[in-house]
Amino acid sequence: MTTVSPTPAPAAPPAPSAAAAPPPGMRLRELVFGAACAAAVRAAARLGVADALGESPATAAELATVLNAEPQPLHRLLRALSCYGVFAETPDGKFVHTEMSRLLREDDPNSLRYISLWCTEPWTWQAWPLLDEAVRSGGNVFEGVFGKGFFDYLHQDAHESAHVFNRAMTTSSMQSALDVAALLDLTGVSSVADIGGGQGHVLASLLEKHPTVRGTLLDLPGVAAKADARLREGGALAGRAAIVPGDCRETIPVQADLYIIKNILEWDDDSTRRTLRNVVGAARPGARVVVIENLVDDTPSMRFTTAMDLMLLLNVGGAKHSRESLVTRLTDAGLVIGEIRPVNAYLHAFECSVPG
Repeated sequence: MTTVSPTPAPAAPPAPSAAAAPPPGMRLRELVFGAACAAAVRAAARLGVADALGESPATAAELATVLNAEPQPLHRLLRALSCYGVFAETPDGKFVHTEMSRLLREDDPNSLRYISLWCTEPWTWQAWPLLDEAVRSGGNVFEGVFGKGFFDYLHQDAHESAHVFNRAMTTSSMQSALDVAALLDLTGVSSVADIGGGQGHVLASLLEKHPTVRGTLLDLPGVAAKADARLREGGALAGRAAIVPGDCRETIPVQADLYIIKNILEWDDDSTRRTLRNVVGAARPGARVVVIENLVDDTPSMRFTTAMDLMLLLNVGGAKHSRESLVTRLTDAGLVIGEIRPVNAYLHAFECSVPG
């Protein structure tokens, strides 16, 4: 996409100070208009505004020419987003990037473009108004609205949304995989099993960092078939990697020194119990089990994780864990819990072991 970049960019205007925080009445008004903010981020992502804006200030009219949009509505969109620190408006009425707006660029290494699209997909606008029903019933409302389960709907009726979901999960996994690889000490480990590991980005990052370690990726057949190219036949890591199609809730036919379970214990309690029971049953005494999850407490990202928790309630009847709830489930499965450490601002790692 052509970008607008006529002159060197000045520094973006500073964000409003905490001292200027609005009073409670105004803040509540802002919150109930939260859908407008989410919709504005979605519109900017779909239009490609962040990709069109280069390193220099540009007017809405200049950007509108590149984006095939109307200048005045685009100016209104950018003005609204600038209130939240997504883009910034200069004193002469031009717009520049901020740290947040750069994350909407497709080519940014930490891009959140597809995460932004996923969290604002069309189905979300139909499900969120029914949150009170989900709270009353304790179960998902998705099937009542769409007539089928969440993933069946995605893959049968909402192909574009399924594509966005896959891109969002891939982006998120690739970004966190490096953090996980940096955190984990693999001293004494010769084999790693990534249970329900999706495309295997965590496993690939670990194998790249530890050239003597072998690894196994276990996930559903349709997911495993799309594993990271580094792990598949002909890939750089294929000689040390095995890809095993299977359902961790049914059986785990893998023995390893270290089992990694990342972000799969959130769908329902029965799935969580079965998965952990199968890991303990498959593992040798003394094997390490590292469980990595978003927490709804004890984290600097609680606004984000509690929002994800409510979305899980809506669409699949699942839940994010608190530290206490995850400790309880790990202990009930027979695991011995050791250190609990943050992976990054969004994830915590629970270091466990199988009793001897």
